[in-house]
Amino acid sequence: MQLPSAPGEVTSRCDAAIADTNALLDAIAAIPPGRRTTENTLLAYEQVMADFDERILPLSLTSYVSPDPAISAEGAACEQKSGTFSVGVTSRRDLYDAIRSAEPRNPNEARLAEVTLRKFVKSGLALPDDRLAKVRASKERLTLLESEFSTNLNNEKTTIVLTQEELVGVPAEALATFTKTGAGTYIVTTKYPDYYALMQHAKRSDIRKRMYSAFVNRQADANTKLLEEAILLRQAIARELGYAAWADYRVDGLMAETKENVLDFLARLKAPLRTKTQAELAGLLAVKRGIDPDATAVYPWDLLYLEEKLIQQRYSLDSEKVREYFPLDRVTRGIFDQFAGPLGIRFTELPDAPVWAPGVKLYRVGDATDGRTLAYLYLDLFPRDGKYGHTMITALRSGRELNGSYVVPATVIIGNMRGPSGKIPSLLSHDDVVSLFHEFGHTMHQSLTTVPYASLSGTNVVWDFVESPSQAFEEWAWQPQVIEAISGNYRAPSQKMPAEMVQKIVAARDMSTGLFHSQQLVNADEDMIFHTANGPVDVTAVWRTTYAEIMGMEPIEGGHEPASFGHLMGGYDAGYYSYLWSKVYALNIFDRFRHDGLANATTGAEYRRWLLSQGNMQDGKVLLKGFLGREPGVDMLYENLGIAREKVKKP
Repeated sequence: MQLPSAPGEVTSRCDAAIADTNALLDAIAAIPPGRRTTENTLLAYEQVMADFDERILPLSLTSYVSPDPAISAEGAACEQKSGTFSVGVTSRRDLYDAIRSAEPRNPNEARLAEVTLRKFVKSGLALPDDRLAKVRASKERLTLLESEFSTNLNNEKTTIVLTQEELVGVPAEALATFTKTGAGTYIVTTKYPDYYALMQHAKRSDIRKRMYSAFVNRQADANTKLLEEAILLRQAIARELGYAAWADYRVDGLMAETKENVLDFLARLKAPLRTKTQAELAGLLAVKRGIDPDATAVYPWDLLYLEEKLIQQRYSLDSEKVREYFPLDRVTRGIFDQFAGPLGIRFTELPDAPVWAPGVKLYRVGDATDGRTLAYLYLDLFPRDGKYGHTMITALRSGRELNGSYVVPATVIIGNMRGPSGKIPSLLSHDDVVSLFHEFGHTMHQSLTTVPYASLSGTNVVWDFVESPSQAFEEWAWQPQVIEAISGNYRAPSQKMPAEMVQKIVAARDMSTGLFHSQQLVNADEDMIFHTANGPVDVTAVWRTTYAEIMGMEPIEGGHEPASFGHLMGGYDAGYYSYLWSKVYALNIFDRFRHDGLANATTGAEYRRWLLSQGNMQDGKVLLKGFLGREPGVDMLYENLGIAREKVKKP
């Protein structure tokens, strides 16, 4: 796909899509009651909105990936306009009444009507007109704030300039990817490849602290204000809709069912995770004292560096040596090979397809049995100025039935891996590999859908279920046979990773489990505090308190981490808990593969049939039980985290 590249093209196409869609919706609403049918109302509405998304999604994508700042700015403006328009659509009483009056003819249509009408109700359609108008205005303002927050992060350009002496310890391979000035210094960005290279390897604590401070202060002033205003707007919306807090509003209808269930789940993880985290910090302090005998504490900017040192000491494992066995192209092919058999699919690169930037690749996902095209997958994995700075997938098109055929989905994995440098290809850390497996799980959820309606297909499921397939796929990245299979030294591709190195990677997994999941708990906890509040929230103060309580160390002075917490303004508000909640489901899913065999085609086919193909056509609990043959058990989460068993409310 060639994204828009001419000035004004995004804007004109965006405005046309909104105008055309509005006219079509007006026509649906104007159908006389005596002529209204499910076909010309519910299904017509679904098709109109799916067509709208197909026109808008490529335009919005430009704000995340376009190398042209002007085009990217148009994309961000389009995302704001289309978001505001969508809020208006689900605030239209005429459409709500029309859809509600159309009688579904079968279970599929009944499910579509249920989910569609729920969106209208949660937009305030049960309210009188004056209060509905207030909710709509607040939601439109909220959409603008969320879009601006994201755009600010995409346009983040903070750098620090360092000498080679200040970068002592950073491997030559990483230094080669930094921009070198004419004065012989290096420009280091806060993009993930630069950040991790410095934080894991730079020997000087003051330099790591300087980088860490820059990282947790990205867009500190602007985005802190945007987030705090958004929290107040969310409170106002929730109150108008009859909820005690935004968290009640958001969790209503999800797998967790109530805010109280979420808070109980998180609370019961705190004590056992704190115990494990404190033990891990004690181990890191011992490492630090080996470097500095006078050290009395571990600081946040020490963590990645000391973890790297501990891995080297305990396992003689060098992360840069590990990278040599994970060239990106080899890992990508390896991931495809791992799932082609059990899921019954094939991947074919389309090297001549038009793309929006150098290095972007397109693959066709085909069915292994009949050869039909199931989906398309783009990989855009290297950092660029103005590009989205994290890792995620985004849909370009959702699967759906249309005029007797199936419109296949198209998905983009956006990443920020260390790029190639000279003759050295892109080499991945094992963390990068895990991340790719994670995003690949989302992609398969999106790509293997058979759902007839775009709004219910693929990853269009409830928030605390959507991370289940992705986190289940992560587990493959920790299996020795998989690590060996996807590896190949970039200098000699037939040379697999040595078995000893593989075993060390697996053994090192549990070394910082407490710290990693405590950080996840910090994120989930502060999110719930923000969204159970009643009144203004000092997001930085909440973060500082929550971080100190859960991590057991003081956050950096002057840090503003919530300003770069993109999830809070990207759909995961009062929903970050879903990573831990969904992990319960994910571990149960993987347990069946572990029992049956990772390459078991029967299990893979059932996984595809029950979970990857069904989207939101049925409740996630029904789908999970169908695949597992039982209810998911929470014990696997405790075992995976290596923490003491406590009674936790079952997800």
